[in-house]
Amino acid sequence: MAQEDRLKVHPLSEIAHLKVHGRTTGQLDPLTLFWTGSSVELNAQGSELWIEVEVNYDQYEPWISILINGVPIGRQMLTAGRYWVCIFRGMNKAAIKNVRIVKDVQAMSADPGCLLQIHAVKCDGEFTPIAAKPYRIEFIGDSITSGEGTIGAKAETDWIPMWFSAIDNYTAMTAEALNADYRVLSQSGWGVLTSWDNNPHANLPDYYEQVCGLLTGENNKALGAHEKNDFDSWQPDIVVVNLGTNDDGAFHSPEWVDTATGKAYKQRLKADGTFDDEDVAAFEEAAVRFLIKIRKYNPNAPIIWAYGMLGLPMMSAIYRAVNAYRMQTGDKQVSVFQLPNTTENTLGARQHPGKLAHAKAAGELTGYIKEVLHSSTP
Repeated sequence: MAQEDRLKVHPLSEIAHLKVHGRTTGQLDPLTLFWTGSSVELNAQGSELWIEVEVNYDQYEPWISILINGVPIGRQMLTAGRYWVCIFRGMNKAAIKNVRIVKDVQAMSADPGCLLQIHAVKCDGEFTPIAAKPYRIEFIGDSITSGEGTIGAKAETDWIPMWFSAIDNYTAMTAEALNADYRVLSQSGWGVLTSWDNNPHANLPDYYEQVCGLLTGENNKALGAHEKNDFDSWQPDIVVVNLGTNDDGAFHSPEWVDTATGKAYKQRLKADGTFDDEDVAAFEEAAVRFLIKIRKYNPNAPIIWAYGMLGLPMMSAIYRAVNAYRMQTGDKQVSVFQLPNTTENTLGARQHPGKLAHAKAAGELTGYIKEVLHSSTP
């Protein structure tokens, strides 16, 4: 108890030097972390640090990764309840430790009960300013961008939060290489026009304007997930879109029937196995509309459509869509980048790219982003 008395509780709203990563409502009492890669960052000068979390779920529990001085030192499941988690103890009190507590799991659209909030921290020291970073990157994607399968053995097939990682992920790796802050908007199985199983409601563009609009349920609505995002408060220097993999999957999956209307939806293949012209054109039109929407809210950021970690079946359609957008708008700050394909040696769990695949993708994407940033500098 004597040691416990040394620790002072700090509500997040009372910490002057606190950095929040990821789209939020701006509310700190408590802070709700919605998206994968969302985190809190502190420079703590003390020997011991704890965070107070509040967690809930019906099916898919949250996981967090803990990074100290940029290095992952812990990863854990968070069970339901409100309680304190120790981040470190027994460290040199005089030394300043950069600490990030990162939400490892994507926003769970299939579990309206899934919740991760941070109420406070307690520490026996002080918090110091955090140096600003020169760049900001926004990543938009599907299961690849959610880091599904980047952790775990190749044999793993269960669709559970344990196999997601926001750290062993090309988004975090690219941001680190560029010394950039970043945000991620991603959802497994979702696409530009439709999901892998032909559900037209499971597409990222429809929810881009909201804080985290793909979440369902009254609790998420009350938490502000459906509020309009404040784009002015955080403008990226680069937007990276990694979508198309699930739109391809829809062409090879059975039709999806809307139980509310009875209407069936299906991306079709022709007899020779190629995409139906009308359906692939619908994908391209959806991609153009999404680029228009991204540009509306991010007027100055170059946009890179990066694709290819699980094959290239939609690449021609993506090129046509980007070219159509450029012709229609005159916007030259939009380009396509081919990501390296995952191989048997770089495959992770659930037939998804593993950590090695993400590292290779991050290396190549980082080089391309540097070129884009250099060319866009006045």
